[in-house]
Order: sequence, then C-alpha cells, then structure tokens
Amino acid sequence: MRSQLEADVAAVIGPVPRRLFGSFVEHMGRAVHTGIHEPGHSTSDGRGFRGDVLDLVRELGPTVVRYPGGNFVSAYRWEDGVGAERPVRLDPAWHSLESNRFGLHEFAAWAAAADVEMMYAVNLGTRGIQEAADVLEYCNHPGGTELSERRRANGADSPFGIRLWCLGNEMDGPWQVGHKTADEYGRLAAETARLMRMIDPGVELVVAGSSNPEMPTFGAWERTVLEHTAGLVDHISLHAYYQEHDGDVGSYLASGAGLDAYIRATADIIDATGNKKVGISVDEWNVWDQRLWNEVEQPRLTAGGWRHHPEIIEDTYTITDAVVVGSLLNSLLRNVDRVTMANLAQLVNVIAPIRTEPGGPAWRQTTFHPFRLASTFAKGRSLRLGVAGDTLDTERHGRVEVVDAAVTIEETGHGAVFLTNRAATSATELSLRVRGIRLELGGTWTMAVQHGQTRHTVNSAETQPVRPVPLRDVAVTLDPEGTVITATLPPLSWTALRLTPVVRDA
Repeated sequence: MRSQLEADVAAVIGPVPRRLFGSFVEHMGRAVHTGIHEPGHSTSDGRGFRGDVLDLVRELGPTVVRYPGGNFVSAYRWEDGVGAERPVRLDPAWHSLESNRFGLHEFAAWAAAADVEMMYAVNLGTRGIQEAADVLEYCNHPGGTELSERRRANGADSPFGIRLWCLGNEMDGPWQVGHKTADEYGRLAAETARLMRMIDPGVELVVAGSSNPEMPTFGAWERTVLEHTAGLVDHISLHAYYQEHDGDVGSYLASGAGLDAYIRATADIIDATGNKKVGISVDEWNVWDQRLWNEVEQPRLTAGGWRHHPEIIEDTYTITDAVVVGSLLNSLLRNVDRVTMANLAQLVNVIAPIRTEPGGPAWRQTTFHPFRLASTFAKGRSLRLGVAGDTLDTERHGRVEVVDAAVTIEETGHGAVFLTNRAATSATELSLRVRGIRLELGGTWTMAVQHGQTRHTVNSAETQPVRPVPLRDVAVTLDPEGTVITATLPPLSWTALRLTPVVRDA
C-alpha cells in the first residue's frame, strides 16, 4: 500500500481549539464513586479525590470536563448535591442508587485540582427554566441573593464562574427521561437560554443536537431546534459512538470517515438555517460496544435491583480500539473550522481511558495513549491535506483513503503529524510533503500490534503491554520547498510524529 500526502503552512483549516481535548464525568456506574472520588483510598486526599486518578488525568491532558451527565442529568436535582444534607435518590437513567456525596462543590474543587474547565449540564428533562436559572445563580452570582449566599454558606465564597452550559442532554432520544419533540425542546431551550443570559450574559450555551446520525429525526431535529434558538446559543451538540460490527474491522478502522461525514452534514444544516456562527460541540464521542450494553449489561442491571454505583459499561479496550480512537481524533482536527469543542466520553471507568480498582490501582487503557499524544502535541493551526494513493472499500463508509491523517503547526514552527494506517494486514509506504517550512524529526510514537500480540491485546490492572513505541522506518529530508517525510506505517496502526523547526543549515 502507498499514500502520498501534501500540506502547506499557508493552507489552514483553522486554529486548534484547546477545548477539542475535553472529557466527561457522569454520575453513572463507577465514573464518580470509586473513580475520581473514593474516600479512604490510600491515595485519596481529605476531600476523597483519588490522587492516582488525578495524576493520570493530568498526564492525559483533558482541557474541559462535562458534568454531571449525560442521561443522568435529565432526572437530577442539583440541590441534592450541595450542603450538609445529601439525600439518597433513585437514578432512573442507569437504574442505580445515587448517594449525592459528590456534587457541585466537590466537582468544582476536583476540576481545579485537575486543572480543567468545567462544563455543566442542566436538567431539561424533569425540570426546566427555573432550575437552570437557579443553578446558574448559585454557581456564578457573587453574593447578596438567597442562592449565592447559600453557595457561600456551603463553603464557596467566590463564584464557580462556569462559562460552558449544556441545555439538557440527548432530548431527541426516546430513552431520555423527559424526551421531547424538536418543537417542544427547541422552545424550552430558547426560553431557558434567554433567562440564563439575563442572569449572566457571559455564558456560552450548547443546545442539544442529535444523539447519533442514525436517528430518524436527524436533520429535521437540528433545523427545528436552531430555528427556535437562533441568536441565543453558541454551539449545537452531536454525539458519536463507534464499534466493530460482526468482525468488520475494515469499516471500524474507517470510523473517522463516518465522523467526518456526520460533522459536515451537521455543518451544512447549520448553514442552511442561517446560524453560521453556531459551532459544533462533539460533547460525547468514543468507541463503545453498545451491543454488549443492550443485550447483556442492561438486562442484568435492571434484573439486579437498585444498587449504588454498579459496574456498567466498563469496556476493556484493545489495540484496535486505540487505533480507532486515534483516527477519531484525526477527524476532529480535520474539522476545526466547524468543531469548537469535543469531549471524550467518559474519563474514568465508564468507556474510559482510565480504569480503577476499588481500593486498588488506577491504570491506563490502550485508548489513553492516542488522546495523551494528541492533547500534548496538536496545537496551533490545522492544515489542509492533499491526498493521493491507495484506497480501501468498506461496507459502512464506502471507499476511503488507506491513510487517515491530520497535520498541525504552531507559531513557534513546531508541528505534529497524526497518521492512521487503515489497512488491517498491510504496511503502507507514506510520503508527506509539508511546504513552506523546514522541519526535523523530534520524536515518534506508534500504536500497533507488537511481537507476541494480536489486534485484540488489551491492558489490565496487572499489566499494560499496549503502549506507544518508536516508529523505526521514518526519515525527514529538506528541499527548497519545505520538508519531506517518508515512513513505513505498520498495519492497523496510529502514529504521532513530533516535528521541530530546523535550527541549522541543511
């Protein structure tokens, strides 16, 4: 297989938003309890925050974290999670008991410790306009009102200053508590947005778009909701999950092409409604075996009665999954002209790059590594790519290029290249020309099947065999027009190259 790529530092898609590398903590399963919060754990501080998890979160590098849901938020009473009295409630979304020991104040303190921006979702399922106004006043008003003084009495003298707010979650889905039609939701979101902006004009608001591109209402939902909320919201969400179907690894490795199509279709809808300034928030994305959840875990959960933080949707990720996560990151980078933020769902335990054992260690799943490398090195501007060479035919995404790629360049001249070889069994010979800049190789990392492994190899608490290794067959040369990179990409692989400006004469 062969692929020829070409980029030019003058051909810019757009700046890379730091919010592109967000994540998500929902009151679901063990994401919070025994995930980020476990009083009594050997690494926990006086607030119950697991230190080993915080260390891994800082290493992973998320910039913003969405909270508290997700499906959970559509039946959540935020008041249950503040103050001394914390009632135990039923959580109908995940058929669980919620202790409310972790709430707004704990999340704000944890976010500060993790050095992430808070993104807060309001309940537009069982509640609505007044609840959204109340929680905003509680969080952001300095003082002198009943709600702001209640926050201060509960230990937070200064406002939390949350800028990012989600207007509900997946309200198009019939599984959602308080599911609504597009007209019902659009009107409610518009009225909520108006009141929230009266209270705090500086908020950024995310209106709920489609839960996935296969929804029968996709397109019509966005058009109706954007008509209601025109001039009132800053972003519209889309949620995207991918999985391998019946051993079709070719389509799975081409998931980035599916995300590209979903983003561009949503962008076209935004433009057609005249809301061109509205950004796209991919505020839930990941790989997730939904068949396992629907056919095995969900029936077992509901049959098992109501329990505190049950172990649900704790997918164990393979090398293949890590490569696909890398390809989805490439897609986000290719679409920064429209995507304003994105959240890997989720952060700990629930379909997450970080896993924990109660009372035991925290560890890196295979998908941890491509996210860490992208969040570390993808900065500055994303460049347009010309692509030529071999292609692959896939059942779900049609014909795709064998190499899926993204290139970023910083003002300092440092750059990064991210490459997915979608060929499951063949190496691909790559040639990439970057015009307008002279670069040399600063480091290489590849996620691929190593000796003694298969594409199904996973990490565990006991051993983590899947990690980035140096790419051996790569070279960088200079010519009068810029930089030429040649490499042999292993089969079924995701590779990151760090490039540094040349500081010597060639």
